[in-house]
Amino acid sequence: MAIRISDGMTRRSLLRSAATASLALGGGLALPAYSRAATRPQFPNGVQSGDIAADRGVMWVRADRPSKAFIEWSTTESFADVHRLPALDALPETDHAVKILATGLPSDQDIFWRATLADLSDINTVSEPIVGYFKTAPTQKRDIVFTWSGDTVGQGWGIDEARGGMKIYDTMLKTRPDFFIHSGDNIYADGPIKEEVDLADGTKWKNVVTEAKAKVAETLGEFRGQYHYNMMDRNVQAHNAAIPMLTQWDDHEVSNNWSASKQLDERYAERSVFQLAANAARAFHEMMPIATSLDEPQRVYRKVAYGPMLDVFFLDMRTYRGPNGDNLETEINENSRFLGDDQRAWLKRELKASKATWKIIAADMPLALVVWDNFNAQKGFEAVSNNEPGKPLGRELEFADLLKFIKDETIANTVWLTADVHYTAAHYYNPEKAAFQDFDPFWEFVSGPLHAGTFGPGELDQTFGPELKYVKAPTAEQGQNLSPAMGLQFFGQVNIAADSEVMTVALKDVAGDTLWSIDLDPKKA
Repeated sequence: MAIRISDGMTRRSLLRSAATASLALGGGLALPAYSRAATRPQFPNGVQSGDIAADRGVMWVRADRPSKAFIEWSTTESFADVHRLPALDALPETDHAVKILATGLPSDQDIFWRATLADLSDINTVSEPIVGYFKTAPTQKRDIVFTWSGDTVGQGWGIDEARGGMKIYDTMLKTRPDFFIHSGDNIYADGPIKEEVDLADGTKWKNVVTEAKAKVAETLGEFRGQYHYNMMDRNVQAHNAAIPMLTQWDDHEVSNNWSASKQLDERYAERSVFQLAANAARAFHEMMPIATSLDEPQRVYRKVAYGPMLDVFFLDMRTYRGPNGDNLETEINENSRFLGDDQRAWLKRELKASKATWKIIAADMPLALVVWDNFNAQKGFEAVSNNEPGKPLGRELEFADLLKFIKDETIANTVWLTADVHYTAAHYYNPEKAAFQDFDPFWEFVSGPLHAGTFGPGELDQTFGPELKYVKAPTAEQGQNLSPAMGLQFFGQVNIAADSEVMTVALKDVAGDTLWSIDLDPKKA
């Protein structure tokens, strides 16, 4: 049941159609598109948009067979002013997935786009069209709304149709954001799922299980299958059709806590983490609506400009890191690197050049939370912190250098958004409480999981003086790895008001309830 464009359809009706579609079949799996015409090419994973700007946006579809994809866009829902893009060949080499960066779009406009497939073995056998939507970024001030979170289908919690599937995507859709930031762990390639899991209340969680989700991903095809699984969910398809996604990656796109020092466990026949990461990176760029692979293959870090009030800087805290170790180096070197010299120089350069009121730094891991590489043995470190509250050491050195640069260059209004740790929190970094004090205070907001086990809370390392202002996590009585049925699934929502430029950050749960919020007044540089 794909969403189709029709005369008289507005953005509201498109979103309503998307929301209605997400409720079909109890909000579970999406039916194969246009099953009444089964001989025609199909869109098994719906549509996705991403990396939107004032004049551009990525459009993505995947076919069920070798096809030629025809994509066109319009600023009207009737497609009266249709603009056709170059045709794309959806071939097995890319798992029949194609994407294109449409440029020359009008700013601050509704963009309705649709795709049609022609079977390459019989070019006259054509699919019915499927439609997507996004709004381009403004060039003038206007109100902005966006959401963020991370962590999808982790710790064995997959699609349970009877429980409505991945309901948080439907909740986020109803907020009508301009875009959604996926902060990483788009998939859990290392997380097989079982058909049934016993819950503490005596009921069972019943997963839909595919071949790809029955084992850890090793081959390119198995990594691709992880994305196919998530996009089977009707809530996800409806959300993707109506809300553009700006995504980054973290560890579970490859394997838990992967770095150059990763030792793969007995589940893996593939013993090289480098081969694993190569397969994972290709699948990520094929299956996600990210623009960089259309220009610079495999690069994840980038800036997305969204009008005069907002720039979003996406970090890659995974690709360039050194090995996970004791994190106590006294200088920046190959063992202590986390962002790497090139990415850190890029971030400094782009932050300094930014004219936007607000500079969002989208980080796939929090700065001060203690994340052990081996949690049970409390050995080695996976994130930035080294659990030593004194002067910066190891990976903290890069961030001390970055935070000092932001202060020295009087770069105002930086806010960090992240996920990864499977609970939601607000951290205020206060130099007066820090061991390293050569930085301006800033906020970091944590959200997630979207649809995974809930954990936490974690400990905070005081090197950069974080103050815990809010946290929602499992209680000691509830335990860890709580299922989505417990309701502890979280996302964040950011509103920026055009008149005052005040940024409101709200931490929300799967029901859409606001748990905590704060208004941040912009400062002049």
